[in-house]
Formats: sequence, structure tokens, C-alpha cells
Amino acid sequence: MARGAVVFKPGDKVKYVPPGEEQMNGNAEELFHIGQTAEANHDTKRAIKAYKTLVRKHPKDALAPGALYRTAELTEQSNDLLGAATLFRTLVERYPSSPHFDEAIEAQFRIGEAYLGGKKLKMLGIPFAASMDKAVEVFAAVIRTAPYGKYTARAQFNIGLAREKQHLNDAALSAYQAVVDKFPNDPLASDAQYQIGYIWLLASKAGTRDLAATKKARLAFQDFLFRYPNSEKAAQARSNMELLENKQTSSAYDVAKFYDKQKHYRAAVIYYNEVIREQPGSPQSEQAQKRINELRAKLGDSIAEIPTDAEKNKTAALPDKTKNGALAPSTTTNGGLLPPPETDLSLPPPTSLAPDKTTAPPDSTEPESHGSPTESSTPEASPSPEEIASPTP
Repeated sequence: MARGAVVFKPGDKVKYVPPGEEQMNGNAEELFHIGQTAEANHDTKRAIKAYKTLVRKHPKDALAPGALYRTAELTEQSNDLLGAATLFRTLVERYPSSPHFDEAIEAQFRIGEAYLGGKKLKMLGIPFAASMDKAVEVFAAVIRTAPYGKYTARAQFNIGLAREKQHLNDAALSAYQAVVDKFPNDPLASDAQYQIGYIWLLASKAGTRDLAATKKARLAFQDFLFRYPNSEKAAQARSNMELLENKQTSSAYDVAKFYDKQKHYRAAVIYYNEVIREQPGSPQSEQAQKRINELRAKLGDSIAEIPTDAEKNKTAALPDKTKNGALAPSTTTNGGLLPPPETDLSLPPPTSLAPDKTTAPPDSTEPESHGSPTESSTPEASPSPEEIASPTP
């Protein structure tokens, strides 16, 4: 049973101080003994105070690193995880030669994974977003204090997982790329490279206007298969590649036909060429080449010239938005409204290139529609979530 202290001071009334609250005095050895005695009596609060006092008053004593380590352990046992992580980090920064260095790094990593996994969050009342931020904070400290340790690559990878859970894809991509660049020989490098492709795969599924996400996903999976052909995820990567190739060609062909129907022939040729380049020999590629030949015969060879970067940028330019955030319909130079992009968000906005003045032959694959100005062809629907292989890091 813990006993309180009765403090006598000249000129003052007698004051009772609860156990653990009395002023700690003595040299390092005496304070360490007080802490150990308090631990034996299950008085965690008094033990922590004794150890902290030792570290503060005698930071260079040989007992200080051990006292700080025990403070951190007792703090973690008290469910003050972030406070414990801070104490463990202080130990490795202030006493790098401590025999508890590796244990302190491991403890930080353990705490970071508790935040990342959401364990104890309900009991601690920590919101999800704050939990992920704290996980990143702890893992970043592990990387900084032990840049070549056995937990460093995993800590970097876990930063990516935390940011991915928060849907902060740019930050997640940067974290995964750091694993690939800094730890290329670590087994986690292959998982990081796969996750890079997977993030872009989901972005392409959500619908992108310039096909950039689809291309980046393909490049990421190509890089994955080149670097890690024997990975257990190689089959998933190949399946994802096939899905992306079909999606990109289909999307480019639909975009080309969209521009063709609106008499934006130069923009249409840009995307017909995209189909030919991405899937040579495919049925859509043959149709694209046939249509380019028809346009060239009617409008001249200049219509099929390789587009400049400026033209590509104009073609991929995003439309203005209305005040409520919806996409506003764009207009051509002759004042006619183009089909609204909300009919299919995977379509790009209408090109800013001026329409051709001449009349091109009708598309032989699909007669030109004479319906209302809001009619447009709708490309194939994006694949369902079940069609996309989920990551298994």
C-alpha cells in the first residue's frame, strides 16, 4: 500500500502530498531505486516521475538511458502511445549508443502500426484521419533516426499505406516510389511498385479525360513485370495490363469518333493515331486507319500530320466549371453546343481547335447523327471493381 508524504516547511502549515506527487531528490542511483521500488509496488505514476527526474537532473549519468527507456515502456503500457513514441524517439536521438536502441526503434514501429491498423482507436477516441497522420509521424521518425535499420523500408512503405487510406494519392505515390528508389533490394520494393500501378489503375477506372492515368498505370505495371517477373503478383499485374490496354484503346477510339462526329477532324485524327500506336493490328486500329485515309483523301494530307504538343494540349484542355462545380458545356466557333461531358466522364472535353471549313466524308463505321445537339456516342462502361485485381501487400 502506497503511503503519502507529510511535508514540513518553516513558517508553513503542514501539507499532505499524495503518493507520487512529492518532490524527487537524490542522486541518479537513489532516483533509479525509487523508480524500481515504485514499479514493484505497481505505482506506475511514481515510477515514471522518478525516472523522468533522473533523466532531467542527471542526463549524463550511466543510469539515464535505462531510466528513459523504462519511462517509455511504462508510458506505452499506460496507453499513451504517442507519448511513448516520443520518449522512445528521444532515447535513440539522445543516447544512440544505448543497449536499448534497437528495442526503442522496434517499439516506435509497433506503435506506428497500431495507429495504421486502427487498433485501440475506439478506446482512445482518436479519429481515423488523425490516426493516419500520427502513424505517418511515427514512421517518419523511424526513418529519420534509423535510416538503415531493419524497419526502415517497412516504415516507408507504411507511410504509403497510411496516405492511401486517406485517399491522398500523390503522397502515397511519393512514399511508394521512395521504397523502390531507396530500397530496391528489399522484398517490399515489389509491393511498392505494384501499389503505384494499382493507384493509377483505380484513377483510370474513375474516369480520366486525357487517358494519363491509364498510361501511367500501364507503365507502372510494365516496370513491375520487368523488375519482378517472378513475383507472386505477376499474374495480377498481367491481368491488369490487359484490362488497361483494352480500356485505353477503347477510350481513345470513342474519343476519336466523338470529335469526328462534331467535325473536329484534326482532333479526331490525333486520337485515331493514338489507337493505331497503342494497338497495331487490332480491329479498332484498322478502322482508325481507314478513317484517317478517308479524311486525308477529302481534306488533304495535312490533316494527318503528326500533331504538335500545343495541339495536343489544346485537345486535352479542361472546360470551365460553373459556380456549383458542374462542368459547363463548351461551344464551337460556330456557336453550336457540343454534347455535355456528363453523359460519360471518361470522354475529354471538346477540343479548342477551330472546326474544319470543308466537308469530310461520313464515317463509314457509323453514319453521322442528325439528331439533337446533345446526342453523343457513349463509350463502353468502366470495368467493375470485381474485374480489377486488388493489391495484396
